Amino acid sequence: MLSLLDIRSRIEAGQLTPAGAVDLCRAAIAARDPGIGALASLHAEAAVPEAGPLAGIAVGVKDIIDTADMPTQMGSPIYAGWQPKADAAVVARLRRLGAVILAKTTTSPFASADPTQTRNPHDPGRTPGGSSAGSAAAVGAGLLPLALGTQTAGSVIRPASFCGCAAIKPSFRLLPTVGVKTFSWALDTLGLFAAGTQDLAHALALLANRPEIEGVTVAAPRIGLVLQDFAGEAEPEARVALETARRAAERAGARVDDLALPEPMPEAWARQRVIQDYEAAQALGWEYATHRAALSEQLGQHLDGAQAIPAAEYDAARRAAHHARRALKGLFSDYDALLTFSAPGHAPQGLASTGDPRFNRLWTLMGVPCVNVPVPGGPLPVGVQVIARFGDDGRALAVARLIEDALARG
Repeated sequence: MLSLLDIRSRIEAGQLTPAGAVDLCRAAIAARDPGIGALASLHAEAAVPEAGPLAGIAVGVKDIIDTADMPTQMGSPIYAGWQPKADAAVVARLRRLGAVILAKTTTSPFASADPTQTRNPHDPGRTPGGSSAGSAAAVGAGLLPLALGTQTAGSVIRPASFCGCAAIKPSFRLLPTVGVKTFSWALDTLGLFAAGTQDLAHALALLANRPEIEGVTVAAPRIGLVLQDFAGEAEPEARVALETARRAAERAGARVDDLALPEPMPEAWARQRVIQDYEAAQALGWEYATHRAALSEQLGQHLDGAQAIPAAEYDAARRAAHHARRALKGLFSDYDALLTFSAPGHAPQGLASTGDPRFNRLWTLMGVPCVNVPVPGGPLPVGVQVIARFGDDGRALAVARLIEDALARG
């Protein structure tokens, strides 16, 4: 993979120019993307700024995020060729930092559960996950050092696990979603994919204009290991990865305790779908009313069912989420971070499904920062998820780095 920090270090040392760094990505895309299909469009003539803290960093942007110089097609024929007049707020910020918006990455239609034709870079017979399929695949394949995605249930952390890259779903609304197609306004969160946790911390600190995110360190963190039994069973490879990460954290000085989540949280997990679906029916109301036949089969059927969700059921789900957030806040008085599965196991075979977000739904609903840490050693990528309290993104990244470094030492 291409490390953002390594590229910037080489540029600052005079070993590489910003244009040369972007050319490395262009060459990688030309060589590898035809077999992966991670990119929805490529800006062949993108200018390369010479200055800025992200000068020389080529970025992929999920194709539900507006770009003024490339189409935003939402993964749907309804928006084929649609050209926004303005950048999304996060894209505008990247440009001000000197980054090059080199490509739009593939997405499930409207960031739904439908699969794309993008292939997993580690096994082309498997899915890269979704809905941020192209962003995860592009970083995991070494095409780009940084990519943007979004998560409503598990669309950042799960594909990162499947594609073997680091990723963060930050605290809710840490990054602005202005100019991003809405699926669920109470859940949608912008996220980042990169080669490692230090790359993520650097990029997020710059994007959020919060330098303190990058400066957090932890020496002997208290970690609660959570199995989320209410969400179903994990596959053997995911259980092995979680135990491997636990032992690595303990070797690095962490105290790791088995932790059962309190009762409001399983109920909130079960109701996440109600919030997501009720809001999707409204957010995609125009597309459903005027272009129902052009919607993908799975999304169309999903929205058919969502029309019948009563407002009272939605309100009850929001109350359940509120109670669960209060309970989770209490847990973090005893723990610096939680450790759990990023995905049920390896990426599923075939392209018919993007996998199951069951180990991500709760944390997206809670609005807390989540980081995927790849666990090396298996035949296919699998990661673990580090979670911290709301607003403590720097701590989530610091604990994730501690585990990442310990895993690298073996």
